[in-house]
Amino acid sequence: MAAFCEVCNKGIMSGMNVSHSHLKTKRKWKPNIQRVRVIKNGEVKRMNVCTRCLRSGKVQRAV
Repeated sequence: MAAFCEVCNKGIMSGMNVSHSHLKTKRKWKPNIQRVRVIKNGEVKRMNVCTRCLRSGKVQRAV
C-alpha cells in the first residue's frame, strides 16, 4: 500500500528507538492510510487517504 496521503501528502517519518541504556536504532512512523472511494471533481476515484483527512471531512466518500 502507498505510504503517503494523496490529500495532505503526509508520509513516513523517521527517527530513533532509544533504549534504557541509550542505544539508538532507526525506526519509522507510518501514517494510517486507507484506500477509499471518494468523489473528486464530480467523479468517483480510489485514493489513498489518511484517517485524519477522512475524519476531518477533507474528502467526501462515495457510497
